[in-house]
Amino acid sequence: MTAPLCPGATIGIIGGGQLGRMLAGAAARLGYKTVILDPQPNCPAAQLASSQIVGAYDDPTALATLAGSADVVTYEFENVPVAAARSLAERLGVLPPPKALDIAQDRLTEKTFLNDAGISTARHFAVDSDADLAAALDALGGSGVLKTRRLGYDGKGQRVLRGLAAGACRGVVAAMGDVPLILEELVDFSFEFSVIAARAADGTVQAYDPARNEHREGILRRSLVPAGIEPATLAGARASTFALMEALGYVGVIGVEFFALADGGFLVNEFAPRVHNSGHWTDAACAVSQFEQHIRAVAGLPLGDPRRHSNAVMENLIGAEIDEAADLMRQPDTVLTLYGKAETRPGRKMGHVTRIAPLSAKG
Repeated sequence: MTAPLCPGATIGIIGGGQLGRMLAGAAARLGYKTVILDPQPNCPAAQLASSQIVGAYDDPTALATLAGSADVVTYEFENVPVAAARSLAERLGVLPPPKALDIAQDRLTEKTFLNDAGISTARHFAVDSDADLAAALDALGGSGVLKTRRLGYDGKGQRVLRGLAAGACRGVVAAMGDVPLILEELVDFSFEFSVIAARAADGTVQAYDPARNEHREGILRRSLVPAGIEPATLAGARASTFALMEALGYVGVIGVEFFALADGGFLVNEFAPRVHNSGHWTDAACAVSQFEQHIRAVAGLPLGDPRRHSNAVMENLIGAEIDEAADLMRQPDTVLTLYGKAETRPGRKMGHVTRIAPLSAKG
């Protein structure tokens, strides 16, 4: 794509969850149509989009229909089949590039790429057998976080190991599903934070203020802005995020999760090649949200100003917490977003609420 998409053009979105829904809304504000590819009829994104293709993400017929319907394609989650994204990229623009998907889908590949780009992560080891696990634990002093290399999210596919002797490793890999694993060092961090940033095709970059993130049972519970991060730490985290996007040849919005260390340093935990849960606050506290920023980037438009006009606290509404929606609507300075999901389940993100306040002297 060498010129910005004209109003009325169609943006394809692979994935029909809440992120696709919010992207479709942002695209409509800028005058674009959207077509969603998702196997679930009337998925949350399709409720706001111009049309939906009901089909598997790797179905050749569905992909051909998407390629014939859209002017550019993006995606809302990082487990899109890479082969499908590459197939689409032979026919039209796919942004962010499939390379970002390929790297983000494997935790070992991801950390290796980050390290090769000069970005620090926790120490880690590939684990394919109980013997590998014993050796890795020995190198890390008997403790670590054992994770599946692929498909884990919201705390799934993870097991914390503390003080485990080498002889106690028998059967652990089998219990994790006999899939490729990675053992990561347990990091003694002060708090977690994330940087949401964007890169345009011409290399222009922008970053939102970082958010301090609080998790519960592996799921993001709350994001707070300002995050109370030292200026030097903030500058380093932004520089690492920009370096990562440059190395990926990235176009679009990215979410990079960090561990803040007591000495002012930081480590990258992981990155998501898409809009990110910890950036939902931007829809209430910035003139240009992360969703609009992503649409601008993939459509070839100028990136927007990421400055915020308010402080913000964003909280996910998980499971039955959606029943609080009516009460939340009565609260001042509160922005409520529901995802249009038909079924409420424990641990399922049903919406989010952002409370805004005037900028403070520290903000």
